[in-house]
Amino acid sequence: MLHVYFGTDRQKVRDAAGDFLKKNLPPDGTLHTVEASSFSPGQVTDSLEASSLFGGAQWFMFDTPSSEEEFQAAVTSSLKEMQSSTNTFIILEGALLAPAKKQYAKYTASIEEFTAAKNAAFNSFVMADALASKDRKKLWLLLQEARLNGLAPEAIIGILWWQLKSLQLVAVTRTAAEAGMKEFPYSKAKRALSTFAPGEVSQLSYTLLRLYHDGHAGVRDIDLALERWVLSGR
Repeated sequence: MLHVYFGTDRQKVRDAAGDFLKKNLPPDGTLHTVEASSFSPGQVTDSLEASSLFGGAQWFMFDTPSSEEEFQAAVTSSLKEMQSSTNTFIILEGALLAPAKKQYAKYTASIEEFTAAKNAAFNSFVMADALASKDRKKLWLLLQEARLNGLAPEAIIGILWWQLKSLQLVAVTRTAAEAGMKEFPYSKAKRALSTFAPGEVSQLSYTLLRLYHDGHAGVRDIDLALERWVLSGR
């Protein structure tokens, strides 16, 4: 049997799973927790038919498998087996895209989403400024903040794409009027562009666009790929 708790409000996700355990874990049951940081190959497969020498129920909690590629692959390829297993499985996750939600929902006994309230004070366009200044550490921190405020990866990609397109536009124009931009953002982008190597902005635009399409095609996990792009540009 499989139960999934997910969403941008990670505390509520964990609280809901904890409440479920308190109410449903049998007195003779054993809970095994597998975190991404300690995952090793074979753990998911072994859990499907695991049994206790004393006959107690076997429960497994998989904590954020999407944060480790091999863990995620092992979980998603075993959903049907989890559904039919005599053991009980609980998956904790962050935000999920529609295809992932649909995939989990097909096999779960229950699936619940908890969304964090958006912070009106968070200005998502500071991510564009961090990208323009090539401050990857700041951009990564802002990415985490954006996630906590419930911004979808598509929205974040849109902001970063807009900045890259602005830089490309500035590169091929001589004045703000020619670019169709106001003088202040044009001058700001012009200064930022001088820190990029020739062709660097075009390469970043290409890899970001490929990331977006791969994410929607299911080739890559869009959240993980976006974080990798923010840190490396690839």
